[in-house]
Amino acid sequence: MKILFVGAGAIGSYLGAFLTRAGQDVTLIDPWAEQVETVRAKGISVSGPHEPFEARPAIYHLHEAQRLSRDFDVAFVAMKMYDTAWATQLAARHLKSDGFVVAAENCWPDPIVASIVGKERSVGLIMSKIGVASWKAGHVERGHERGGTTGHDVFRAGEHDGTITPRTQMIAEMLKVVDGSKPTDNLWGERWSKLCTNAMGNPVQAMSGLGSFEVASSEVGRAITVHLASESARVGLALGYTIPKINGTSAEQWAGADRREIWQALDEMLTPKSPSGRNWKASMAQDVAKGRPTEIDYMNGFVVDKGREMGVPTPVSAAVVETVREIDRGQRKQSPENIGLTLKRAGV
Repeated sequence: MKILFVGAGAIGSYLGAFLTRAGQDVTLIDPWAEQVETVRAKGISVSGPHEPFEARPAIYHLHEAQRLSRDFDVAFVAMKMYDTAWATQLAARHLKSDGFVVAAENCWPDPIVASIVGKERSVGLIMSKIGVASWKAGHVERGHERGGTTGHDVFRAGEHDGTITPRTQMIAEMLKVVDGSKPTDNLWGERWSKLCTNAMGNPVQAMSGLGSFEVASSEVGRAITVHLASESARVGLALGYTIPKINGTSAEQWAGADRREIWQALDEMLTPKSPSGRNWKASMAQDVAKGRPTEIDYMNGFVVDKGREMGVPTPVSAAVVETVREIDRGQRKQSPENIGLTLKRAGV
């Protein structure tokens, strides 16, 4: 099978490396010139909660993509949300007539992909608890433990209409070389669950500069996390989605965080049980560290927009969007104090 990845950053290079090692015919395209040259010279070095390995997929600079053939079976779009449209157009150009695009991104990329190639050529891919980072060219690291060994399916491939099809089964089966994987009949509910997970964690790290363990070890860090998860869950439920558990807890539980006993239970769950732990930096924190625009408008901003449509208040989410936008514009520096200031801005 010929597989194209538009995007050879953290997730594209991680999946591409595993699929290459498994014998698939993988080609990567990326605008990061140093990444392309390093992978060509040395391959991709992969580390994480598994044996380290190296893989050597084919890789091209973005300006070289015109030289590629137009006979790929599957194209994964693995870019930032704000690059989804052009990346999908590029991917579509190199597909076979019956090929399709897999949206392997955070946020809500599927309608954008479908608007370009049609729903009939679009598959959504939710990736839950994978946590990958590429801090230097030619190397990708996974921060989360493998899910398949504990019964957690990291990958869920789904059709827009909720049917289980041969191609979603094929994508799920193919990704089992990476971790637990399955087709899903609930793309939108799964997508919203992952959106909630991202929305409750990514911007807190991005604005504060703190890692996951440091945020969880802080009372104010846990407070903003609960507020963000609660607002996101309420909006998703109002939209009518069947939402799988969000970080191990039901959407209804998160949505009920305005009740004291539920708040206390959630705070206790988030509180670290040991004095030390892995202090992972999520994708939005990585973006700020690298000086790249964040996906805040497509993550928490999307929650705010949908909340407005449904009449669900999202004051903390709105305040978070504004704080991270200020960081994006260079008007505010990363600082732990931004958490408290954002809660104050939200009137909490």
